[in-house]
Amino acid sequence: MECKQRLKWLMLAMICPLIAGAPSSMSKSDNSCPKENLNITGGSFVLSNGYSHGSLLKYICPYKYYPTVQSRLCQGEQWNPKPKIRKPAECKKITCPNPRVFINGEVIPFKDKYYVNDTTTYSCHSDYMFRGSAVRVCKPNGKWSGSTPICGPDHCPDPGVPPGSGREGNIFNIDDKVTYRCERPLTLIGSKVRVCQDGGQWSGTEPQCYADFTYDTAEEASEAFSSSLKSNLAVSQHIEPEDFENAKTTIKLLIEKISYYPVSPNYEILIFATDVTPIIQMRNFKLNKNERSLERIFEDLDKFTYDSKGGKTGTNIAKVYSEIYESMQIEKVNNAAAFNETQHIIILFTDGQANMGGNPKPKVDQIKHLVTKNDPSQDKKLDLYLFGVGTDVNQEDINDLVSQRDQEKFFFKLKDLTTVQEMFDDMIAAHCFNEGDTPDNILVKLEKDLVVKVKQYVLHPKYNITAKKHMGIQEYYEFDVALIQLEKPVKMTTNARPICIPCTKETNAALKLSESEGTCRKHEEILMSNELVEAAFTSDMDTDNSPKTIKRITIKLGKYRDACVEDAKKAKGINVENAREVVTDNFLCSGGTEPETDDVACKGESGGATYLNKKGRVIQVGVISWGAKDICKEKSRHTSVADSRDYHSNLFSEKIRSFLKEHLEKDTIGNPLTFL
Repeated sequence: MECKQRLKWLMLAMICPLIAGAPSSMSKSDNSCPKENLNITGGSFVLSNGYSHGSLLKYICPYKYYPTVQSRLCQGEQWNPKPKIRKPAECKKITCPNPRVFINGEVIPFKDKYYVNDTTTYSCHSDYMFRGSAVRVCKPNGKWSGSTPICGPDHCPDPGVPPGSGREGNIFNIDDKVTYRCERPLTLIGSKVRVCQDGGQWSGTEPQCYADFTYDTAEEASEAFSSSLKSNLAVSQHIEPEDFENAKTTIKLLIEKISYYPVSPNYEILIFATDVTPIIQMRNFKLNKNERSLERIFEDLDKFTYDSKGGKTGTNIAKVYSEIYESMQIEKVNNAAAFNETQHIIILFTDGQANMGGNPKPKVDQIKHLVTKNDPSQDKKLDLYLFGVGTDVNQEDINDLVSQRDQEKFFFKLKDLTTVQEMFDDMIAAHCFNEGDTPDNILVKLEKDLVVKVKQYVLHPKYNITAKKHMGIQEYYEFDVALIQLEKPVKMTTNARPICIPCTKETNAALKLSESEGTCRKHEEILMSNELVEAAFTSDMDTDNSPKTIKRITIKLGKYRDACVEDAKKAKGINVENAREVVTDNFLCSGGTEPETDDVACKGESGGATYLNKKGRVIQVGVISWGAKDICKEKSRHTSVADSRDYHSNLFSEKIRSFLKEHLEKDTIGNPLTFL
């Protein structure tokens, strides 16, 4: 579950081109557009450059409303699209897609339209098993909360009918197909056709029906994007002039986030609009060590200004993909073996439609053929992402430009660049640190709207992710522990209370032991003496920073520990005969279904406290570190399967306890602990 695990084989591959796109410059003509008939009922508008040629008019609506016309561009003394006297722009209430496509069950209440905060409840007819979310709420981004409710299995479970869609196909045996379409004017994003496969899983990803006003939230995009982010990044952006500096900031943020992973990527940075201009070329980046620092990359980005691009206009997405294809061809000629081993990831950011250069699809098909050579087994060597930013993205042709892979999402529609930056902020969990980070780069949120500053942080000195790579363990998370010291002590409230650390005099008192009775061995005996120790951890946080759920687990000791440890050999990137090389005594183990089914930790929950409730106090015994299997994205309920296991850094480990003692006994800000 540790954050770096998502990129476990990144060090084996080179990084493909990173392209930062520039906007198209606007004409300097002084011709103006008419001021009549521009108002929007129920809202307002803003202009980027008055009524002059090239000015962009954007409509603004109140919360829970969207404009029927998103924007207008002044061109040749006319607005495009042209205002209509009989049908002026207006602000309408945001609706969620029709949920009454629910099959073999009932949805209540019945309404013609469902607006923001409307709630629906689902139930199955008798003899049908229910899966998914029983209650769903219409969200402000035009989506329903939770997962699609489904009634009844065959060989493959019923793939469901997402809100706003229709489905052909109701037999779910091997090789049977289902085909989806969206109600007008919604656009289908995801898999139009899904096939029932041998393993009881459907091919592709669940489709969604997007309206013009539908967006992915930063949290949704971060979850799906970071989970499949691999090793190579080719990022292309086309952004309007007023957002150009913000766009460069976004690219910097993405590069900075990549630096948090244990890799040394190669970059090729290009700027594009009508033409494509190189800033850093990959061949120079590889040969010149001076080009490799983040500071140098940021410096070169800063040098490029919007005016540097000249007076050409247009969004030539086809040419961007053509340049990427040519660059990849050169890499393949130079070293075909390395090219074939590389995981190629291309990410396109755009805030507009391809308006010149022809259809980009043939260029994308060339890239696919270059990497996969029409071999289906090589499909996973290429990831094609597309991020639509803003209101003018053409959703109709998206599926032709992105990868179609089972259970993964490759298209994201985000409201603005600020949301993109929030997505990147969410990509790295709070407990992940980058070598060379400074305290001012670390954000600690204790409660809603309560952010505290960091004085310093310290990593366990023995933590080394590559320590056992030579043994067949691609990433090794022993001693995956860090401490953060805040600038000021935290004021205790009903929502913020200290947790007890074992083997301290303070916890000795919490366990009601006398000074003579209190030893570390005694604490372990009281807390960890059973073969199955009931424990818990707090799940990931909601947007208001309040705890979402408490997940219940059992720490496996005694006769149950061996099987729990053995399942570590099933984790990706691990190839050892002895599982104890991976899971030493410095780890605790939970998960599985014997003798009872545990909850599991999901991606992003690493770094959380594993704790027990004893004598009315909460006592921490571990830190969530990593997991053998990520099943959260496969199941609506986050409960374990037989071989899904979580491994927690063990606070009773002498080597971890000595690290805590060294620093916590020297605390000069709050109350130092006294270790036994």
